[in-house]
Amino acid sequence: MNRPVAALRPLDPVSLKLFVAVCEEGSVARAAVREAMVASALSKRLGALEAELGTALLVRHARGVVPTPAGEALLARAREVLAAMQRARAELGEFAEGVQGSVRVLASPSVLAEKLPDDIGRFVAQHPRLRVSLDERVSADIVRALLDGAADLGVLWDQVDIADLVARPYRRDRLCVVMAPAHPLARRPSLRLAEILTEPSVGVAPGGLMDRLLRREAARAGAELTHRIQVSSMDAACRIVAAGLGLAVLPREVAVPHAGAGRLALVPLAEPWAERQFVVLTRARSRTSAAARLLAQELESVAE
Repeated sequence: MNRPVAALRPLDPVSLKLFVAVCEEGSVARAAVREAMVASALSKRLGALEAELGTALLVRHARGVVPTPAGEALLARAREVLAAMQRARAELGEFAEGVQGSVRVLASPSVLAEKLPDDIGRFVAQHPRLRVSLDERVSADIVRALLDGAADLGVLWDQVDIADLVARPYRRDRLCVVMAPAHPLARRPSLRLAEILTEPSVGVAPGGLMDRLLRREAARAGAELTHRIQVSSMDAACRIVAAGLGLAVLPREVAVPHAGAGRLALVPLAEPWAERQFVVLTRARSRTSAAARLLAQELESVAE
């Protein structure tokens, strides 16, 4: 029988943190590694949490665990509670150090590879009493963190469902075909995607937004996108292309620094979708700190 609500004690933040880790990892073992503890101790803690609440929170199967409906409800609330505690702890610690505010920014790999670090660096230099943290996340995780209150700003490509978040324009970039200077296509003034689909290529961040875009457009051209090599970063892709192992579709703004001394040839990708718009995401004004609004306005001011 479920325990009456009045008999429940306040939930332990440590147990909530462990529960969130297990749900995000989908495995007690992986969550234990992430939280630097023994898996049996973590399982015992989860069992105590379920006993305390009087309901099952997780369904265990051969490949790991998934939350029950009650677990899904607790997961959403646990993220809110932990995010609020983290913000309170950070803000109080920073007041003790004389810092007037803090902003946590999450950015997609594409944005981090371009001008965002420089733009934030200038902002920090102009506002030395504000503390800004910057972390890399994929777009879907950025949106979720903002909705959960675990981040203040998100900077990412606008090709994502932003739910109830507020979007401000940021910088743009342009996709190009990057190849070794000796490649037969290197002297072309521009290229269409259909013209390079049979060439050996280097894929970046499989499953990411740009990878999905290229696969979708290749399918529209009646072809399947396949890569000789797949890497997780654009810097690695530039090095592999420079070695003559294939070509890659990359943002020009990322490839230019690697193209010095004739190491790479950059040919514009002549497609209407090759120009990308980045945006700065925040929650509604009433749920965004003054420091976060100030940084969002600064990033919007550099929009091209």
